[in-house]
Amino acid sequence: GEGKDSVCVLDPYDGANIIQTKRAIARRVGSTYAYDFLGLIEVGLLQEWDEYLSGMSGSDVPSTPSNVFEAQELIEGDDGELYPGKREIGTNKVGMVAWVVTMKTPEYPEGREVVFISNDVTVQSGSFGVPEDELFYKASKYAREHKIPRVYLSCNSGARIGLVEDLKPKFNIKFVDAANPSKGFEYLYLTDDVYKTLPEGSVNVEKVPEGWAIKDIIGTSEGIGVENLQGSGKIAGETSRAYNEIFTLSYVTGRSVGIGAYLVRLGQRVIQMKQGPMLLTGYGALNKLLGREVYTSNDQLGGPQVMFPNGCTHEVVDDDQEGVRSIIQWLSFVPKTTDAISPVRQSADPVNRDVQWKPTPTPYDPRLMLSGTDDAAGFFDKGSWKEYLAGWGKSVVIGRGRLGGIPMGAIAVETRLVERIIPADPADPNSREAIMPQAGQVLFPDSSYKTAQALRDFNNEGLPVMIFANWRGFSGGSRDMSGEILKFGSMIVDALRDYKHPIYVYFPPYGELRGGSWVVVDPTINEEKMTMFSDPEARGGILEPAGIVEIKFRVADQLKAMHRIDPQLQMLDAELESTDDTDKTAQASIKEQIAAREELLKPVYLQAATEFADLHDKTGRMKAKGVIKDAVPWAQSRKYFFYLAKRRIAQDNYVAHLKAADSSLNSVSALNILKGMCTADWEDNEAVLAYYTANDAAITSKINEMKIASIKAQIEALQNELAK
Repeated sequence: GEGKDSVCVLDPYDGANIIQTKRAIARRVGSTYAYDFLGLIEVGLLQEWDEYLSGMSGSDVPSTPSNVFEAQELIEGDDGELYPGKREIGTNKVGMVAWVVTMKTPEYPEGREVVFISNDVTVQSGSFGVPEDELFYKASKYAREHKIPRVYLSCNSGARIGLVEDLKPKFNIKFVDAANPSKGFEYLYLTDDVYKTLPEGSVNVEKVPEGWAIKDIIGTSEGIGVENLQGSGKIAGETSRAYNEIFTLSYVTGRSVGIGAYLVRLGQRVIQMKQGPMLLTGYGALNKLLGREVYTSNDQLGGPQVMFPNGCTHEVVDDDQEGVRSIIQWLSFVPKTTDAISPVRQSADPVNRDVQWKPTPTPYDPRLMLSGTDDAAGFFDKGSWKEYLAGWGKSVVIGRGRLGGIPMGAIAVETRLVERIIPADPADPNSREAIMPQAGQVLFPDSSYKTAQALRDFNNEGLPVMIFANWRGFSGGSRDMSGEILKFGSMIVDALRDYKHPIYVYFPPYGELRGGSWVVVDPTINEEKMTMFSDPEARGGILEPAGIVEIKFRVADQLKAMHRIDPQLQMLDAELESTDDTDKTAQASIKEQIAAREELLKPVYLQAATEFADLHDKTGRMKAKGVIKDAVPWAQSRKYFFYLAKRRIAQDNYVAHLKAADSSLNSVSALNILKGMCTADWEDNEAVLAYYTANDAAITSKINEMKIASIKAQIEALQNELAK
């Protein structure tokens, strides 16, 4: 109407000024104004498309779709629920804002929805009061109900604190001795006149000679004390639940305090901007508690140099644009909704090529096995491998990559010596920085926890997982035993048992899996989802051959073998037999020759005994004993696991639908139905996949028939129940 227009003409800069001020406030904290993140996301999406398309060649190259990004703000309706809508930027009174955004990505060119929730650090310095908690809670619930990913942009100052300002100028003090105030006071009170002017219920009092002594200050406004903690508890519980039900990711763009730091950890996946410390208590308040100036900055408490090595932070970025880019990359591995199957990207890297980069018997960087180098391609699609949690538990490498476009989680093992640095604590003058060396191919408390944590995250992301197993065992020294290795090692088993998607345990060339480390990844933990494979040059066994020889093929056994095999010893033995017992000198001389010959042969027979033991640990025996499914040569592993993964994704989807159609089926019986229909060789992944693709309609109609039959049977059973 006319009123609106006239306002615009009168003061066209008003809105812009508010926003400029808010941008400046956000910049002071080292962050970006919440609403400006939308622009950053759009730029990040366009960058992602450019990079994706630059890798493509040929005639069928797609182009960047139009309106790649749309955002609607989640605004509270009259009924208290949140609805997508629009409002003027900067008009929010609550320090928490949320959007549902539609992003067109290379995996989902038609668009996918994501909920973004952000602190608005320009409203009461981004503190969490009851209204903020409510908005966060409802937006997170909205994401859960729609089964879509939820990203939290964190920059805040913890739970809101306040005092009843109206009372400050109104109270009096009852001193022990009015003439000498330094002796202390008895209570704070209000005169009768003042008390009468206060709103009802804003203070609890008792009658005293001077008027009314204050017992409790309640105030009239919401959100100044404990009620904010109750709200914080509510959103902490909501975030924990969201991690279990949907994909949760947090980006720490500025200091995140108290509940802000906990929300980030409860969502588990964390990208931290290098100027965004995570804190429980600010350094100034800590110095107050300690009574001296111990800490000099918040960064010292929760900056990336603390949170990256301890595994709270999965990835560190330099600025908000890079942070948003990382969010988009992470989302590219995640299905559109929690019950959708993995998003497959068109891959420019042919799936049937050989894996060229090969592990060596000497220590190497396991990342190269996955990513390849410029001149030797690795296991995953070129350019798709991305490592996470690199600062923590360094003896294990975890990350995500694509195999022929299929997103996968990966766990690989560091074969080189790494160092764990334990920083000194400034509050303890006696503490020193400690450097702990960690051997390659060994599981330590931190790397065991990291493996279990990665599996939990992958599980919620719906990813199939490749575990490139190459462990000699768990570190069982007294430091690690007291460092809770048993606890964290067991967590790997828990995570595998709960896993809902395919897991492939594969021993790379020269890899080995022994003792306790085999036990915690054995497929019997979760037979429905886990399968084990090995390269022909890998090994599996209880002890290493050198250790076995110490126990089961000792020197006495080695000497027996020498006397059985060595012609010279056979001659000397025969001579000894034939000498006369009375000829002590001759006997002694022969015995000396025998001893000398044995000494000479010992090293080579120890090698032979070790080889004998090693031959028990080879792929052929593992296959014969049925502990691995197949021997897969490294060069062909990419092709093999691509068809296996693709087959499993289709097959698991059918099995899930069959079980949903007929509740009497379990996974085995559902698989048998598919097996009965399948005309291809059941062991040939490529052929079975081709069968599924060609006969999808037939399989789907079979599932529908079973569903109808099952419903009829249920109705019949219910009628019989009623007839009784």
